Amino acid sequence: MTKILFICHGNICRSPMAEYLMKYKLEKLNLENKYEVSSKATSREEIGNHIHYGTRKILDMFNIDYHLKVASQISEEDVLYYDYIIAMDHYNLVNLEHMFGKNKKFRLLNKKDIADPWYTGDFNTTYKEIDKGLDDLINELEKGCRK
Repeated sequence: MTKILFICHGNICRSPMAEYLMKYKLEKLNLENKYEVSSKATSREEIGNHIHYGTRKILDMFNIDYHLKVASQISEEDVLYYDYIIAMDHYNLVNLEHMFGKNKKFRLLNKKDIADPWYTGDFNTTYKEIDKGLDDLINELEKGCRK
């Protein structure tokens, strides 16, 4: 099973959106048994808080249940456990490297930063960027599995 961890600053906007949309996409493709997906934060600011209402609104459009999710911070154990640790922007990628050193598991979802709706207020743009990035990631992973 391939294990994927999505990372953003607080684990209340972008990374849980990526986590739950990825699970949704994998289920639709009957691939949910091949992947384990979760999300965490680089910071401690939001630990224990629920997903931001803007992200909840996006997930509600797909009838995705997220109610048990609360923000948590990435740990050394997570770095060892997950196969891919995917940051939503360069800022969080740098934070990961500061926290744990450089690691080939660390990467971005997209080649460019995914807009942080905490600051922009634009959850629809963030959704579109994550949606595209997830499609690309699934295609990449599935092509890799077929080799």
